[in-house]
Amino acid sequence: MSKPAQTETGDAVRRRRPRPRTVLLTALALLVAAGLLTAGTGYWAYEHYTGRVQRIPQTFPTNAPVPPPSRGGRNYLLVGLDSRSAVATTGNDAKGALWKYGDQRSDAMMLVHIPDDHSSAYVVSLPRDSWVDIPGRGRAKLNAAYSWGGPPLLIDTVQRLTDVRVDHFAVIDWNGFRKLTDAVGGVDMSMPDGERRHMNGEQALAYVGERKSLPNGDLDRAHRQQNYLRTVLEKVTTSASLSDPLRLKETLDIFTDTISVDERFSDTDMRELVWNMKGVRAGDMTFMNAPVKGTGTEKGQSVVHLDKVACAELWKAFKESSMAAYLSTHRVDRLRAATN
Repeated sequence: MSKPAQTETGDAVRRRRPRPRTVLLTALALLVAAGLLTAGTGYWAYEHYTGRVQRIPQTFPTNAPVPPPSRGGRNYLLVGLDSRSAVATTGNDAKGALWKYGDQRSDAMMLVHIPDDHSSAYVVSLPRDSWVDIPGRGRAKLNAAYSWGGPPLLIDTVQRLTDVRVDHFAVIDWNGFRKLTDAVGGVDMSMPDGERRHMNGEQALAYVGERKSLPNGDLDRAHRQQNYLRTVLEKVTTSASLSDPLRLKETLDIFTDTISVDERFSDTDMRELVWNMKGVRAGDMTFMNAPVKGTGTEKGQSVVHLDKVACAELWKAFKESSMAAYLSTHRVDRLRAATN
């Protein structure tokens, strides 16, 4: 059983800064891989691996409203797929279709904001069970958008829901999730009883997918996903592979084999982001859930009702690149070090 989600104020957020310096390259695992390149192999490999990343054609919606760009920052939509395909559907290792009607659902969705000064990164999980308007489909759970229309419909739904422009999109399926976890040697997750449990890819997938036994259901599951991602980021950026060229190459091959990004995310964009984020500390990465009003039942389904007023304030901070000020004045459902 997981502990209930906890909140803390912006003052507490600012006080909680770990001492070890790590390379923080957003929640995008691809960019962590690129960051390792600068530390371990040199520009030739850096250029090589960013060029190998699989691009998704026609990622963004057409004939749909597009919010104005955020002032002073860029936004990334990160998605984990609960794919029913027996073969990989994302990354260079993909053998199945990235999207086929009804075959995949977006089980994890995180909207990331990075300000122009690259001093921090803010990650907001959008509950998959959020009851929202899906263009052309009416009211449904948010994760149905990808199932019905792939990346374009999901991006359109998120942009209409938040009025935040999605500048870039990245996706990994659960086949890739398992492979990535095993590639880094598994992860050590802290459990509610204080013990640490080592998990391989299959065990980690079960851990981040569980919700029925958790007090806060989908919200606690989102924190588990955030905690897993943070653990992988910390392990990869501090692992021995930084000084072992062979292990480094194997890790980077896995990243590019499992992750896909939008066709607008150029090699130059990736390299500039990696370079600009190289000095960020792990404590500057804030994970939180979108504000929720409560849960309920719609059309026989258990759903999450977002708090429209509180969400509007959060998305306003995204658009104005004022997240630091927002956190100093708002209580948020934020991932804490002991939350699992």
